[in-house]
Amino acid sequence: MSNDYAANIKKYTAVADEAAINGIVKHLGIALRSKDASLVSCSDPSELKRVRESFLKKKLGRTESDDQLDAAIAEVCQKMSAEKRKSRVTFYYLLAARFNQLGEFT
Repeated sequence: MSNDYAANIKKYTAVADEAAINGIVKHLGIALRSKDASLVSCSDPSELKRVRESFLKKKLGRTESDDQLDAAIAEVCQKMSAEKRKSRVTFYYLLAARFNQLGEFT
């Protein structure tokens, strides 16, 4: 399963850390079973707020301002803009990498 995620992540970064991918998959758990919940919608403000509050603040413990965290989310949205269906695993991986926190998942 993580091979599919790794292939998607490698579109955006040279190295895909398998342990970090597996950790993110474990963190997301049952949410990945639902097709809708397994994707991130960059056009949905409530979805982006959920990413900021639940993932960046709660899981990664980020303390930057909401504007700074929203800017990081926007960077990942821009990076993944060619994909209509943005994988939540890839999205979270790129955010964790952006903050040098992939180790949180290994």
